[in-house]
Amino acid sequence: MTETSIFTRILEGEIPSEIIAETENVFAIRDIAPKAPVHILVIPKTAAYRDVVELAAGDPALLAEVVGLARTVAAEHADGEFRLIFNTGAAAGQTVFHVHAHVLAGDLDEKSLNA
Repeated sequence: MTETSIFTRILEGEIPSEIIAETENVFAIRDIAPKAPVHILVIPKTAAYRDVVELAAGDPALLAEVVGLARTVAAEHADGEFRLIFNTGAAAGQTVFHVHAHVLAGDLDEKSLNA
């Protein structure tokens, strides 16, 4: 049996966090360890996909919904200019294996690639 991800626990109210945007299938929260002035996580409500590769293969419409909510929160919090990052695998910096996107914005340059 797989351990419930922190994102599922947040969604279920077990761990407190402010959901700043939400659709039927996706929600967004602020990252607790921001790497940029704006650092928002956009997360599918299902834990069925470990990373963006699995999500793209298994449910492209849900991936499009993740990107759409990322655009919405970036418009609201960063005037629509943002970097969208999906870490895929531990060696790439993924620490929670429940697919999620990082929306980064505000005073970024090409050297600020870590999320």
